[in-house]
Amino acid sequence: MRKFITFTVLLFVWFGAVSSNSKVWKSLKKDINIFVISDSGRNGYYDQKPIAEVMGQMAEKISPRCVVAAGDVHHFDGIQSVQDPLWMTNYELIYSHPKLMIPWLPVMGNHEYRGNTKAVIEYSDISRRWCMPDRYYTEVYKVKGATLRLVMIDTTPIIEKYRRSKDAYYADVAKQDYKEQLEWLNTVLSSATEDWVIVVGHHPIYADTGKSSKERRDMQNRVGETLRKYEQKVDLYICGHIHNFQHIRRSDCKIDYIVNSSAARGRSVKAIEGTKFCSPVPGFSVLAADKKSLCLHMINSKGEVLNTITRTK
Repeated sequence: MRKFITFTVLLFVWFGAVSSNSKVWKSLKKDINIFVISDSGRNGYYDQKPIAEVMGQMAEKISPRCVVAAGDVHHFDGIQSVQDPLWMTNYELIYSHPKLMIPWLPVMGNHEYRGNTKAVIEYSDISRRWCMPDRYYTEVYKVKGATLRLVMIDTTPIIEKYRRSKDAYYADVAKQDYKEQLEWLNTVLSSATEDWVIVVGHHPIYADTGKSSKERRDMQNRVGETLRKYEQKVDLYICGHIHNFQHIRRSDCKIDYIVNSSAARGRSVKAIEGTKFCSPVPGFSVLAADKKSLCLHMINSKGEVLNTITRTK
């Protein structure tokens, strides 16, 4: 009898939490809604499965247009082919909720570069929801007069540490012409006229991290300088790589720099110059936009909103 009462109480608490979350989730919805995940590929371990479940439940309430995957869908050594079983254990069987059967817009992470990067792109021919036309590309959404442009870039080849690596893992990096990519980025941003412009890459431009400072210096000198030219247009730069949440707004730049946490396993973090918010917990983010405002909500593994960044016109 006691076990039955305990189970009933737990069930009541669970339904209460779901109901409470549902109300909050509905309040996040705008005309254009997008999920953002990164550093997720842990074969379902750590918090990957719970976060995937929350994503599915939330998608029922806000109907995201797509899922942006900001790199490292496949830890640790990428994938070898479009038939690699890691596609099932890292992706297909984890994000299986019907409401997540929507376009996924990925970029390469450094772990993808440890494997067959061509196969990452070619998986678009296998999966209807994996939509990766090239290593870098752009996508525009227009709903009820609101327009939003996603600019998806390939950051690993931009960083000299990877280009000069003698590790066979990164043999494909030096084959990529990062200068050509930066020219493309300049062209896309110069002609962008959308209400909201969001650039997505795997590596941070500004962030607290124990990783080499040379990574961020290359990103600042190459990608960062390009973005600053168009700071009147670019609203957010979103990345992963660091496995925690960070929001950085520097006094000398109008762009909000976002680190999206790992959708599986978080890491410690501390505030640095310009930090507005940081958290070590794993999770994902929700982008919500209409004609007048753009919000990015940082979500933990329980579906709770940790922090919201809002930009208005």
